[in-house]
Amino acid sequence: MVAKVENPSKPVVYIVDDDDGMRRAVSTLLTTIGHSTIAYASPTEFLAKYDPSKPSCLVLDVRMPEMSGLEVQQQLNRSGSMLPVILITGHGDVPMAVQAMKDGAFDFLQKPFRDEDLLDRIRRALQQDAENRRSVQRHADLRQRANSLTPREREVMAMVVDGRANKVIAIDLGLSERTVEIHRANVMEKMAASSVAHLVKMHLLLDAET
Repeated sequence: MVAKVENPSKPVVYIVDDDDGMRRAVSTLLTTIGHSTIAYASPTEFLAKYDPSKPSCLVLDVRMPEMSGLEVQQQLNRSGSMLPVILITGHGDVPMAVQAMKDGAFDFLQKPFRDEDLLDRIRRALQQDAENRRSVQRHADLRQRANSLTPREREVMAMVVDGRANKVIAIDLGLSERTVEIHRANVMEKMAASSVAHLVKMHLLLDAET
């Protein structure tokens, strides 16, 4: 393993390739322009040490004696990983790379490739990873806000997003209109909703998770 990581919060480019020359060449290229890299010759060592909490992407050789890139991709899928994977392929490995992309890999490059093409894919992969992490955090924050609602507030929220007026909600739930107004205000505050339209969008996202 070759590790060149300076800042723990900085995105890392993982490199997994059993070819020492290719692994070192890619690592040198990336560190020269300021990327942090961790390189492995062994897919199993990478899978054992990979830290999903760290912003990152993976440059992965398709054909290795211990485990193929496709098998690595499948193991990442089974673990629930969203790590963007860039596959490096030889001419005969393109069908395998295409299958890996169907399984969720980010992109692939066929050897020989230009440095600029690899760097472009790494840039886009790290952007994708950042967006994935923002999306997960947004959903986690949204779920936490929804979990803070009382059962009655959840009922009121469902009726509000359904377009029912306070008077109708009060009749349906057997409450006073003033009580519904209080519950509605609590829902808007706890969900940090700027409008009913905003609340509807958040409710749709929560429904999509279930």
